[in-house]
Amino acid sequence: MQASLTRGSKIYAIVETGGKQYKVTAGQVIDVELLEVVEGSTIELDRVLFIADGDKVTVGTPTVEGARVLATSKGDDRAKKVTVFKYKNKTRYSKKRGHRQPYTSLSIDKILEPGAVTPAAEPVKRVRRRRSEVTESGT
Repeated sequence: MQASLTRGSKIYAIVETGGKQYKVTAGQVIDVELLEVVEGSTIELDRVLFIADGDKVTVGTPTVEGARVLATSKGDDRAKKVTVFKYKNKTRYSKKRGHRQPYTSLSIDKILEPGAVTPAAEPVKRVRRRRSEVTESGT
């Protein structure tokens, strides 16, 4: 029975961001509280509380030291409108308000266990400016 439980199991982690906890796997897209990141940029979530890889389980106290989750920002948006209605009978009191919570979508790229090396980012190619040739006549 144990073999059927571990067959095809993927590594997953529980991370904390914005005061909430999320169970994430590689390739998953999650909506988290609004973060100050540019769309398309990579973000590193370092508050990893738990990592499971098949039978190997790592529990943090409170976080797993050195563990990180790499994610790419998919942009910001706002959730569906929530209607808030206050009413008191016999006093002619009623208030109706709406609220849309902002959030950031993150695509989980990789879960790095403690001691794992961060994959090197693509090196930025610097373009060299050609020097203008100066002749004796000054042109």
